Amino acid sequence: MTTTVQEKSDSWRGVASEDQEELTDRVSVLLRARSRRLLGDLLRPYKRRIALLVAIIVVSNAAGLSIPYLVSVGIDAGIPPITNGSGAGILVTVVAVILVAAVTQALTRQAFLRLMGAVGQSILLTLRRRVFDHFQRLSLSFHEQYTSGRVISRLTSDIEAIAELVQSGFDALVKAVLTLVGTAVLLLVLDVHLGLVALIPIPLLLLFTKWFQRQSAVVYRRTRETVALVIVHFVESMIGIRAVQAFRREPRNQEIFEQLNDDYRDANARSMVLGATFMTGVKLIGNMTIGAVLLYGGYLALHGEVSPGVLAGFMLYLRSFYEPMQEISQFYNTLQSAGAALEKLSGVLEEEPAVPEPREPQALPHGRARGKVRFDGVEFAYVKEMPILPRLDLTIPAGQSVALVGATGAGKTTLAKLISRFYDPTEGRVLLDGVDLRRLDEPTLRQAVVMVTQENFLFNGTVADNIRFGKPDATDRQVREAAKAIGAHEFIAGLPQGYDTEVGKHGGRMSAGQRQLVAFARAFLADPAVLILDEATSSLDVPSERLVQRALRTILAERTALIIAHRLSTVEIADRVLVMDRGRIVEDGPPAQLIASAGRFAGLHRAWLESLSS
Repeated sequence: MTTTVQEKSDSWRGVASEDQEELTDRVSVLLRARSRRLLGDLLRPYKRRIALLVAIIVVSNAAGLSIPYLVSVGIDAGIPPITNGSGAGILVTVVAVILVAAVTQALTRQAFLRLMGAVGQSILLTLRRRVFDHFQRLSLSFHEQYTSGRVISRLTSDIEAIAELVQSGFDALVKAVLTLVGTAVLLLVLDVHLGLVALIPIPLLLLFTKWFQRQSAVVYRRTRETVALVIVHFVESMIGIRAVQAFRREPRNQEIFEQLNDDYRDANARSMVLGATFMTGVKLIGNMTIGAVLLYGGYLALHGEVSPGVLAGFMLYLRSFYEPMQEISQFYNTLQSAGAALEKLSGVLEEEPAVPEPREPQALPHGRARGKVRFDGVEFAYVKEMPILPRLDLTIPAGQSVALVGATGAGKTTLAKLISRFYDPTEGRVLLDGVDLRRLDEPTLRQAVVMVTQENFLFNGTVADNIRFGKPDATDRQVREAAKAIGAHEFIAGLPQGYDTEVGKHGGRMSAGQRQLVAFARAFLADPAVLILDEATSSLDVPSERLVQRALRTILAERTALIIAHRLSTVEIADRVLVMDRGRIVEDGPPAQLIASAGRFAGLHRAWLESLSS
């Protein structure tokens, strides 16, 4: 069972407050480090283009920062001589240079936005691809505890938060930093005394910014958590809409959604209040500084110690000096939201599959699987100290069909999951043709072993698409031959568009029997050496079951099969029956032999015959 750092933090509520704070700080450091690793991995392939982006924005900012200085020169050097009938040339030159700077800034800005957009979309494409691929490779145990709503939240709202950072946050940060540094330098170049007065509030701004940074980290992490809960509840309610409506669950679900929605609103409101406090605080400090500089600068100008042009340039620079502080506050909003999203995504991406790929895969002895399955001293438990299989030794020869019978919880499905390697045994080995499944690479194993379950999940698309699901390169002829072999061709041909008919959501446009036949055709076309049928006929009515029974005899021929079924009509077609109880095999033999005995299977068979006659 996998446990994320975020989930572990929920168990700390009973810890002493001092220890809890220390643990929380440690986890925060771990989460930030993990997020930085992920961000570094995403940015690393684009180092050169990012360096070019920085160069472009430096040129753009330099051009923009030059304008107030040029205005200062124009006023001092160009305007006074005009009143005496000279100096027009200087003023025209300055204006021309200002126009060149403005055009340079516009062109470089356009180049930056175009290149940043391309880089940003490439990063997001890589991230979405990586998240989707990783979710597919994670083991079944992970998906059994990680809800579909949380999966959707990772791939939608979390990536959207990172998209905002990549597409606009980087621009805002670099531009703001360059503007702040460049303006501070130019203020001191224009006049040291006025510059020092203008920079007096900087320590206060740094403290204010540090406070905002700490507060926003908590607030935006809470925002990401609450939006994830909203998505989880919505997705689960829609996926289970039949049960919701059948049990008149709508009012209660609405109550839960309202509470989660309120929590999300409150979290967003707190983030907005925090952002507003920071932005208005920065603006207040900036306006007070401008007033102080104007008052002091006016005094110096009256005494001839500062020229009007320098004072005008100072005012322009001060306006551009405090505006980036507001941009930085907005950047922090984006950064904290994206940071919380990165924490969640990095947590998922650093999850290791409970069923890992072998570092040095081993080939099957005959190149292609023949289907001999062996359980060698296998023990397994979903939860420690609660074994499902205490110890199991079992051999299934290649080509033999084996039916598993037993009460719920006897270990039948666990056996199937171990053969499919959805889980690995806690002790012992499961072997295919003498090779430990842990030594087989994923493609070899999936080609050799296929499971058909009672859910017989069909994906959006056509009937043909669903049949070739396990063999995407299959031709239309091969698809039709597979359908004919298991007896599905007749009903498929009768559909409105035949094999090109859309199956609808989860195959909802078909009956249970038809969906099962399509699932069998899919398995037949994949042609595995080992086929597992997990309650494949449990949801069918009698006519559908008879239709599927004929298909079963075709699909089971000349391949190893493991059949889990409560209906003994399905069990009867097997070569061998294993009766399980609490993870142990208590009866083993051909169906006819077990029926003739006085054991458990014989009792089950008699009860089944009585139910048919009643």
